[in-house]
Amino acid sequence: MGRIVLAPLARLVYRPRVEGRRNVPRTGPVIIASNHLSFIDSIAIPVAAPRRVHFLAKSSYFEGHGARGALIRNFMQAVGAIPVNRGAGQAALDALEQQRQLLSDGQAVALYPEGTRSTDGRLYKGRTGAAFLALETGAVVVPVGLIGTDKAMPVGAKIPTFGHRVTIRFGEPIDLSHLGAAGSGRARRQATDAIMSAIHDLSGQELAGVYNEVPAQGAIEKIKQALPHERR
Repeated sequence: MGRIVLAPLARLVYRPRVEGRRNVPRTGPVIIASNHLSFIDSIAIPVAAPRRVHFLAKSSYFEGHGARGALIRNFMQAVGAIPVNRGAGQAALDALEQQRQLLSDGQAVALYPEGTRSTDGRLYKGRTGAAFLALETGAVVVPVGLIGTDKAMPVGAKIPTFGHRVTIRFGEPIDLSHLGAAGSGRARRQATDAIMSAIHDLSGQELAGVYNEVPAQGAIEKIKQALPHERR
């Protein structure tokens, strides 16, 4: 019911251009890897995709009370969201395991390799979580370039604006299995770079050349960010 009601309404309001929809396999495990410009990216992709797509959303969206909390919770469930505790350490591993299980069950999941929304419109370096999942599960990766979602709902806005067209471009599936095993750091990095290159070709964004990270607080955190380490 969520797709039946939401998709026509979104098309009517935003008149989205959807390109390459046929590139999304209708069955089997698929990772939809996209750039990330706005909160509504996680609505645009499920609405435009030809099959049900799951994505992780912070658990607070599912924990509200009263009529408003119920509305948000039901909406997030309708568009395929799965609650997860955000953070590093065990929370990040739990999120990765949830996605791995979905793919093992033959589902489609949407991921943002940049890790968080771009506030300046540039495309940041990819983290290796999506590549790990692809190499671990054998899922194909469908790159996506989103254009205009940051105009439809800028970062910090409470509700979407109207009058801005959104473009969703699905690229051709990428098979990364030839790069090696998921346990290889080199394979994960090469796979991530291939995914980000495909996203860049679709979105046309300026490349930032760095990771999209919250500024470090304190000397120890600054040292940790400066040291070479794999961003998952």
